[in-house]
Amino acid sequence: MVSFDGRAAGTPPDVWAARLAALPTWPLPRAGRTVVVAAHPDDETLTAGGLLAELAAAGRPADVVVVSDGAASHPGSPTLDPTALARRRVDEVRHAVEILSPASDVTLLGHPDGGLREVRNRVAADLRTVLTAGAPVATLVTTWRGDGHRDHRVLAEVCAELADELGCTLAEAPLWLWHWATPEHPAVPWDDLRALPLSDHAVVLKQRAVAAHTSQVQPLSDHPADAPVLHPRFLRGFDRDVEPFVVHEPARPGPGAPARATLPAAYFDATYARHADPWGFTDRPYEARKRALTLAALPDARYARALEVGCAIGVLTAELAARCDELTGTDVADAALDRARERLADAPHARVVRGALGGSGDDALPGGPFDLVVLSEVGYYLSWPDLTDALPDLLTRLARGGTVLACHWRHAVEDYPLPGDAVHRALARAAQDAGLAHLVEHREADLLLDVWSRDPRSVAERTGLR
Repeated sequence: MVSFDGRAAGTPPDVWAARLAALPTWPLPRAGRTVVVAAHPDDETLTAGGLLAELAAAGRPADVVVVSDGAASHPGSPTLDPTALARRRVDEVRHAVEILSPASDVTLLGHPDGGLREVRNRVAADLRTVLTAGAPVATLVTTWRGDGHRDHRVLAEVCAELADELGCTLAEAPLWLWHWATPEHPAVPWDDLRALPLSDHAVVLKQRAVAAHTSQVQPLSDHPADAPVLHPRFLRGFDRDVEPFVVHEPARPGPGAPARATLPAAYFDATYARHADPWGFTDRPYEARKRALTLAALPDARYARALEVGCAIGVLTAELAARCDELTGTDVADAALDRARERLADAPHARVVRGALGGSGDDALPGGPFDLVVLSEVGYYLSWPDLTDALPDLLTRLARGGTVLACHWRHAVEDYPLPGDAVHRALARAAQDAGLAHLVEHREADLLLDVWSRDPRSVAERTGLR
């Protein structure tokens, strides 16, 4: 039976020592952004306080996100009502993180303590916003889904989904497991656990940070409802010189992983030499549906000048041409350009030329201004540095009121430097910096489709419906 009464002693910490000492080592994350996501104020310290201290000492402070307000820790307290308790716990978590990692950013989402399941979608949306702002996340740390605590499970499931989107390492930290289980319990994930070694300094800082959560470790008053939430023997289990995590490496490399080079033009030349339509643009129902989604997502019925980057053999180009007075498609593969020209022979207002996202010299994109720019299945061919350098330059080609549409495959492709989700994160940041409004977000298992515009009006507003 799982118990969350931290006032009870629970399993003696010493019984875990030998097995934890024998765990394989999980090395301190070496590169990229680390984000620690806590279900409640104090989870960040109990589960990952040593990690925060070690990263701070290495000059790579992690970000901290606390999802719930912690207001349910003392039901019936005559001293602090839930609102006052939540305010106190905000102060405590900020103090604790200041002890562990003074340079860490702390984000408090304020969702209801004990009610994360009921607001799961909002939690996911808020975390996605935090995680996709700023540098790419390489390591995401949160509570363990097997802890038996509902908030811990829900948050870990959400973080697992986001880690998959981001292509980053996920580390889940058990907390209550050490209280209700024993080393022989079948729920203990021994095969997946890894131990982060902690220096003496990190252990001391973690002890001080735990003590900073005074509402949890000291009585609020002499009233029974104000007793400390966490038993001293339970807390001794967090004085150890390792922090255990269930570690899941990414199924595909994210932008925080070691950089892979942008694919060269020769890659596409070789691809077209093997197959006239290597991605099945002309015969796959998936591709036809995606083109229909793309055209339906455009906020205007017609565009004066449009640019399609990476037009391939011109299948989408031909359909876009019906909505444009003038259309330019670009690609770096001569064979693709030849086939696109054949397909567009009856559309003299549409042309295709050599050019690439981030290209220079003969491969530079044509100058604007363009009322529409389309990036369909092209951004993930670039490395993260090349993509983030190229996108601001691309957006300078947008005309006043201009629109940019991006659509990308979400599943892993071994050859590609980036996953599709990374492309859309990079474009979202570039669009935000350029002052564009986000008009459309379509997300499904296979693809992402987003539309940004210098004109913030909705379709209804553009067409006089409101």
